[in-house]
Amino acid sequence: MPSPVVLAEVVRSGFVEGRHHGSVVALAADGGVEWSVGDVTSPVLPRSCNKPVQALAMVRNGLDLPPDLLALACGSHSGEQLHVDGVRRILAVAGLGEDALQTPLDWPLDEETKLAHAAAGGVKERVLMNCSGKHAAMLLTCVVNGWDTATYLAPDHPLQRAVVSTFEELTGEPIEVFATDGCGAPLLSTSLTGLARAFRTLAVAADGPGERIADAIRRHPEMVSGTTRDERDLLVAVPGAIGKMGAEALHAVALPDGRAFALKIEDGADRARRVVMAEVLRRAGFEDDAVRRAGLVELHGGGHVVGEVRAALHASPA
Repeated sequence: MPSPVVLAEVVRSGFVEGRHHGSVVALAADGGVEWSVGDVTSPVLPRSCNKPVQALAMVRNGLDLPPDLLALACGSHSGEQLHVDGVRRILAVAGLGEDALQTPLDWPLDEETKLAHAAAGGVKERVLMNCSGKHAAMLLTCVVNGWDTATYLAPDHPLQRAVVSTFEELTGEPIEVFATDGCGAPLLSTSLTGLARAFRTLAVAADGPGERIADAIRRHPEMVSGTTRDERDLLVAVPGAIGKMGAEALHAVALPDGRAFALKIEDGADRARRVVMAEVLRRAGFEDDAVRRAGLVELHGGGHVVGEVRAALHASPA
C-alpha cells in the first residue's frame, strides 16, 4: 500500500520546521476516485466521522427527530447550552434521565464554555460529553423499538447490529476492524475511499432517511459541531455540503453534486486536518475567503504572527 505523504508544512519565520503526513481521496461526481494521495484503501478508524451513518441506521429503525436534534445526533458537540438543551430534549422524548447515558463524564469540548462551566462551580457530566447527542438518540431508538436501554452499547445489541449493516452498505466494504470509540460505542473501520463513498450516498439522497440526515446537517451545522468550530465554518461556506470530522484528524465532506472527500492526518494533528480539508475544497472550486479562514492556522511569537501551517499536498489522478 502507498505510504502517507506530506500534506502540510509548519512554517515559522520562513523556515519549514515540521511536516504532517497523511492521505486524501477525492471522488468525482459519478462516485469514482478522481484523485488521491497516500493510502486510501487500507482500513482506518473514522471515529466520529461514523456518526451520520450511525444516525442513518437509527432513522431507518424509527428514530424521528426534528432537524436540529437529528443534526445533534450526527454531531460531536461543543457542550454549549444549545447542545446540552438539545440532548435533554431527546432524553425527554425517550422518557429517560441523564443517568441513562453511558457516555464518560466530561467537560464541554469548547474551551470558553468549559472555563465558564468550571467557574460557575460545574463539574464533569455525561451530558456534556461531545457524543451525548448520539447516545441520547441511540437510547430513543431503543425505546421506540422496545430494545433494552441498559445494554445499548453492546456489539450484539439489535441497535448496533443495525449500525453494522448500514455501515457496510454505505461504505461498500466489509468491516475489517471492530474497536471501541472514546465514548464507549462500537467503532467500525473502513478505508478513506469507503468513508467518502458513505458521505456521498448521504449527500445525493433525494428522499427517505438519507435525505433527512443530509438535510439536518445542512440546516443545522452548529449542532453537528459548535458555533465556533472550523467544521461548522466550512459547512456554511460550501453550499449544500455535508461533513463530519473525527478524532485523530479525520474529516469527510460531500457535495450535493456527488463529489466527496475524505482525509486522515497520520499523527492526529487537528491543525493540519483543517488546513488540508480547506485546501481540498479550494481545489474543488471553493476559493472564497470563508473557506480560507476556516483553514487558517497561524503561528505566533511575542504577540505577532510569525508563521503558519500550510497545505503541501500534490494530488495525482487516480
